[in-house]
Parts: sequence; C-alpha cells; structure tokens
Amino acid sequence: MQTVFLLLHILVAIALVGLVLLQQGRGADAGTGFGGGASATVFGSRGSGSFLSRATAMLATGFFITSLVLAYFATQGDRPVSVIESVTTEQSVPVTIPESGGQPQAAEPAVQADEVPAPPVTQ
Repeated sequence: MQTVFLLLHILVAIALVGLVLLQQGRGADAGTGFGGGASATVFGSRGSGSFLSRATAMLATGFFITSLVLAYFATQGDRPVSVIESVTTEQSVPVTIPESGGQPQAAEPAVQADEVPAPPVTQ
C-alpha cells in the first residue's frame, strides 16, 4: 500500500510542477500564451487562469494528503527504541573440518545471548 501512495505522490508532484510552469506571471494576459485573442483560446473566453488555478489547487491538496499518508506509514514500522536494542547479539560458532574429508563439525555449542559461559577451571 505504501508503494501505491509513493507512486501517486511522485506523479502528483510531477504534474504539480508542470502546471506551475504552464501558468504565466501576474502581469501577462492569460490568453496570450495560446495565440493572442482571448475568445480563441484553448480554455474558452475566460482564459486558462481559472482552469490552471483549480487544477493546481487540486494537485496541491493531493500532494499534501499523500505526504501525510506517507508520513503515517513511516511511523508505523516496528523499530527499535535505542541503538543498543538494534544491535544483534548473535555469536558465530567456529567450525572444524576433519582432515579425513568428513562432514564439518561445530567446535563448541552455540552460546545464547543471555547465557554467560563459565570461566575455565585451572588446577
């Protein structure tokens, strides 16, 4: 589901940038970008201002909504509380390979993370 919202977010962002770049500055006439006369424009006699403004507002709203949804997804994962909890405490077990070509054998049993091995006894 997160991938769908991420793809939608990227598409909305690209469309929003495109619409902003299509709009003309405040000093320019809305119809001059499409050939001169306001009645012969692509978007009718009112010009492209209202259409582009509405489309930009709708895409901006969609961008904000997808941003909030993606932020929600980012906070919902099972994450460790601290750096210490994120470190795994697994230990590797050394393996001895017999010279006769047999199966490799574990040299020592695996030590659990919460078990402490006993110190060697000296005599």
